[in-house]
Amino acid sequence: ILYNPPVINKELGIRSSYIKQTTKIAEEFLRDEIKTIIFVRTRTAVEILTTYLKEKARKLHKNPELVQGYRGGYLPIERRNIENGLKNNSIKTVISTNALELGIDIGGLDVSITAGYPGTITSFLQQSGRAGRGVTTAISIMVASSAPIDQFMINHPKYFFGNSPELGIINANNLIILINHIKCAAFELPFKDNEIFGVDTTNEILKYLENNGILHHSEGQWYWTESIYPAEEISLRSASTQNFVIIDKTKKPENIIGKMDYFSVPMFLHKDAIYIHRGIQYHVDNLDWERKKAYVKRVDVNYYTDAEMKTTINVLHKDEEHKLGFGFLNYGDISIRSVPTIFKKIKLFTHENIGWGKIELPEIEMDTTAVWFEFYENFKTVQNLTDDEFIGALKGFGNVLKNIVPIHLMCDLHDISVATYLRYPITNRPAVFIYDNYPNGIGLSRRFLTLYSDILIEMKELISLCSCKDGCPSCVGPELEVGQKGKKNTLKFLNLILSYEH
Repeated sequence: ILYNPPVINKELGIRSSYIKQTTKIAEEFLRDEIKTIIFVRTRTAVEILTTYLKEKARKLHKNPELVQGYRGGYLPIERRNIENGLKNNSIKTVISTNALELGIDIGGLDVSITAGYPGTITSFLQQSGRAGRGVTTAISIMVASSAPIDQFMINHPKYFFGNSPELGIINANNLIILINHIKCAAFELPFKDNEIFGVDTTNEILKYLENNGILHHSEGQWYWTESIYPAEEISLRSASTQNFVIIDKTKKPENIIGKMDYFSVPMFLHKDAIYIHRGIQYHVDNLDWERKKAYVKRVDVNYYTDAEMKTTINVLHKDEEHKLGFGFLNYGDISIRSVPTIFKKIKLFTHENIGWGKIELPEIEMDTTAVWFEFYENFKTVQNLTDDEFIGALKGFGNVLKNIVPIHLMCDLHDISVATYLRYPITNRPAVFIYDNYPNGIGLSRRFLTLYSDILIEMKELISLCSCKDGCPSCVGPELEVGQKGKKNTLKFLNLILSYEH
């Protein structure tokens, strides 16, 4: 079943919250204790839904422990206990990221709910297939969010059900990925001198690992010397090799309740953040950046926090430059500098913004790969747009692009990022960057070069089919962000690009 939440403001194109609608649907199955798994896209959504459904369980006079969250960042013993609870029926509803999508035995389930399009058809098939593995009848539901990618899928069911699962994309020569592969291979069997493993520079990598005390060279072979099992240090969900530990200091003795990867910490563990763990709220009292520790204390508040990041881009090297009618389409290496600036306090259940605070943390720098549009200086005047109208059209273009690209690149919405510039400082031209959200890149933006024409056509179709008047979250973005004629101007912007293509 594909379910699109009802429109609650037709003029602004605003739909009912998909989180609230998912809660309402899941409550019906919880009422009859029907075993249900709910997949969501983010760790924040896991904890919010867990909080909401535990509250629903109390109101139904049921044990809140029937409802559990499951995601990366939980301790291994917590995850094993939840997996066992699903198998022995002591847990009836579990809310998970894609951590439970495959590879883990959790017994038979009757209902699978996917809250928000997971990014690929393959992923949705894996998630829906979690229910109905026995002989009983099962149901699978996808609840669409207001995001353009969700609305595209909900309005193109033939594309959704008729297309073959996508191709997976990975850059096996990404230095971080390659070094981890070589470490695991060396643990299994020693490397021989001049042996090639994927790249001609294998010997240089082996020497680097020897210099760091990981390998030992003797009689023409490279031997593993560390006491740890290298695969244990490799995450299937993140390219980051650094983790922060989360320490609960509510009472003595202090204890570790979870961990988080390096690149996620500024968003979720900054000072005064509300960190939610298995439906329990914790206030972040202190973040020790140097020692990679976050100290939290248990609280009971009526809000959660959402941080905003400021990002700047510096082009390191341009590998390809394609001259097109509207300007250039480039591919190369970039450096991303990100820093969180403020956080909002979002009220539980109503999702109102009830306050904010400043964040003071050091910049995080990451080198990755990107493809970027660079438009001629006269691109604005050709369209007869004012500065404000052009900024709105550029933002609308970027908003739709970020949501359509994952359909073609077989990736999660958070695997790529899009940044728009009215005047990129180096060239002084309008620019739109699409970049991999992983150190050194994993091949996603590279593939965009061969697909961009089809992507632009689908962007135009999505905007044209949207029933809103001036822009909404389901197409170019809300009117407050893209301007009063944001939808019309974004279409004008797209049509001009496409006119050069044909």
